[in-house]
Amino acid sequence: MKNVAYVRVSSKSQNENRQLDELIQSGLEISKIFIDKQSGADFDRPAYKKMIRCLKPKDVIVIKSIDRLGRNYQEIMEQWRFLTKELKIQIHVIDMPILNRGENQDLIQHFISDLVLQLLSFVAENERENIKSRQAEGIRSAKSRGVKFGRPRLKDPKNLAEDILLWKEGKISFKELKKKSGMSEATLYRRIKKIKHI
Repeated sequence: MKNVAYVRVSSKSQNENRQLDELIQSGLEISKIFIDKQSGADFDRPAYKKMIRCLKPKDVIVIKSIDRLGRNYQEIMEQWRFLTKELKIQIHVIDMPILNRGENQDLIQHFISDLVLQLLSFVAENERENIKSRQAEGIRSAKSRGVKFGRPRLKDPKNLAEDILLWKEGKISFKELKKKSGMSEATLYRRIKKIKHI
């Protein structure tokens, strides 16, 4: 029997140190830590999959909170059942000890922890939906104030129209035109199509 820890943050820019600190403070002996920097919308995550492959019955997955496992209600419930019932893996949730099932839990304790799990899974998904909604509102608000999103359109190089004309007249090769423009082939083709007066 071994304890492995699973840590997840939603993006590469986020820091996992807070979760790692909680693992250290828990006092649990952890043999390996698996870290994903990815959304909790589903369980298609490389470190999570790798962790599952190395687990054996009675091993324990340690997580800081249920939302680190995932943020999709249905998938959390299915994954929890798969881990605990099929693989016979235990899950230790640092923030919610009532979910930590031992072999000697009675029926009422199982019932209560199932109810708490359903509630927390719902809250995790609801928070994900709220985050998406706030992001969409923020984007709409920014756009209404004239904020531009995405990469800014590059300005055409000086004399591009004249160089395209030289190319069309056969005075320079396409390779030369591309080199002079400093553009990728696809971008240059798009510009040629847009400059219709040539």
